[in-house]
Amino acid sequence: MRTYFGSTCCALTSIALLSLAACDTQFNDPGVGGIEANPARVDGQPFPGLTAEERARFEAGRDEFEDVETVEEGLGPVFNEASCATCHNDPLGGTTGRSETRFGRRNADGTFDPMASVGGSLIQDHALGQVDDDPAHVYVAEIVPADATIRAGRITTPLLGLGLVDAVTDEYLLQLAQRQAAERPRTAGTANMVLEIRTGQMRVGRFGWKAQVPTLFQFSGDAYLNEMGVTNPEFPAESCPQGDCASLSFNPAPDLNDDGEGVEAFHDFMTLLAPPGRGSISAGMNSMGSRVFEQIGCNACHTPILVTGPSPVEALSNKQFRPFSDFLLHDMGSLGDGVAQGGASGSQMRTAPLWGIRHRPTLLHDGRATTIPDAIVAHDGQGQYARDLFLALGPGERAALLAFLKSL
Repeated sequence: MRTYFGSTCCALTSIALLSLAACDTQFNDPGVGGIEANPARVDGQPFPGLTAEERARFEAGRDEFEDVETVEEGLGPVFNEASCATCHNDPLGGTTGRSETRFGRRNADGTFDPMASVGGSLIQDHALGQVDDDPAHVYVAEIVPADATIRAGRITTPLLGLGLVDAVTDEYLLQLAQRQAAERPRTAGTANMVLEIRTGQMRVGRFGWKAQVPTLFQFSGDAYLNEMGVTNPEFPAESCPQGDCASLSFNPAPDLNDDGEGVEAFHDFMTLLAPPGRGSISAGMNSMGSRVFEQIGCNACHTPILVTGPSPVEALSNKQFRPFSDFLLHDMGSLGDGVAQGGASGSQMRTAPLWGIRHRPTLLHDGRATTIPDAIVAHDGQGQYARDLFLALGPGERAALLAFLKSL
């Protein structure tokens, strides 16, 4: 019998939230992700200490992750890439910085219209072209309609360590939001409550730039459909190219493309993929940089330490890890992308995890920043307070903070 690795909202255990100020108390013990610090470890590998069965599932999932989908397997008719690895291979499971586009428009009452009737809100920028049918039909890549008033770029997010994020209970994240509201209301985050398709229950979202996806399993199925055009049990309906559902009559693979096996394998790969290791930094710079990180309020949203709940995978069960994110929504003012998803407004964004930041070619949701200082200065809304304190730092404090961040 196959064991499902996903998290559950039913773990009603008593959780002692760690101090938001506990920024680097275990630098010389566990590294980022709660794994023994090991400078020789290469990112993109599975958790150490997996069972033989878990290791086999990781390797099978990695094969699925690297596989290039074909038309016969259900690719398209419109899609973004033909393989997960195309956007997540620097390092393996990281991100290349590949940017995708979402669009929509603001209604007169201020609500967001995803313009689904014309293919919104996500653009699929590749298409199959001419398909051999009688008569022939040409599928073309989608474009942003002329009457869209909102256009947002989103870079692909890293997959490293997401099994740990998935294993954090809903209760834990909700308690974290409550604690923020009580102790730091100016910067407090909120949970994006979204539907878990598998159970029909409302869950705390944690994946995606808007925390619009609640579980890694659902994230996997969503990616198969929306990124590759591969339908699957939880996402059985093909995306209508530019909203033209009638054109699906020419779809060369109209049946359910994946019976769930591919989605499950991809889910296994992500679940068992270890988090990024910590980069090199001197003890002195680490101590000073982490102190500045706390003093200017970065840790108000970029929560250094989280704790997982029970999991059938020992490597994920009841573990401390260091993502430097609360996975909650915060109002970022002008830095928001204008797109509403689930309970997230246009100005709200999920706190981006900082672990592995040194690997990323560009920063922020749309990749507008190419340096860490640029990304900090772009913060607005609830991030404005920390931004202003960053700008007021002296040269030594700024250098220590940046050295600390570049080691994550």
